[in-house]
Amino acid sequence: MVAGVCPAYLPNIHYMAWVVSHKEIALVTHNPYQKQTFRNRTEIFGANGKLKLTIPIVHSKTKERQIDEVVAIYYENNWQKDHWKSLEAAYRSSPFFEFYEDDFYPFYHQKFEKLMDFNITLIQKVLSLIDAEVKILPKEKTTEEFNDLIIAKREVKKENPHYQQVFQSKHGFINNLSILDLLFNLGPQSLEYLGQVDY
Repeated sequence: MVAGVCPAYLPNIHYMAWVVSHKEIALVTHNPYQKQTFRNRTEIFGANGKLKLTIPIVHSKTKERQIDEVVAIYYENNWQKDHWKSLEAAYRSSPFFEFYEDDFYPFYHQKFEKLMDFNITLIQKVLSLIDAEVKILPKEKTTEEFNDLIIAKREVKKENPHYQQVFQSKHGFINNLSILDLLFNLGPQSLEYLGQVDY
């Protein structure tokens, strides 16, 4: 049985813990696009607490529901510059930001037409950086989908093990943020940490 999930934008820790718990998964892109999901949003730890970053999309002009794999990214408002500035402000002083900076910089300075292509490429980059041996299969191989992992309003009942966060002294530990919060703070220990997360 191959488990599948919709690609999220810089997925949260629960999502990535689920991904690395599998030897192979499918990234599903044939579902109707839904709002209020992590398809186009992520959450990081900024100086003022939790900060949401949202990728604007091109909305369909017809009444028919858009399918994930055709949803295009909207670039008129220069969101890439804003997201990169936010990531720099949030994590420049973290232990591993400079170590991984060059890996993520290109994602905010080149354009991807489709949201799902952008998300999938980012997920593959993260898996590579944390040395996770997870095989990504074609979406047609999916037999069971776990798309509740991308619902933004999903209640997270279990708190992850604590690790040191940049602004923790001001706001306390913030649970289940973007995988980048973990990566920039724990670096090579990220995969080991994900194995301890009860998602």
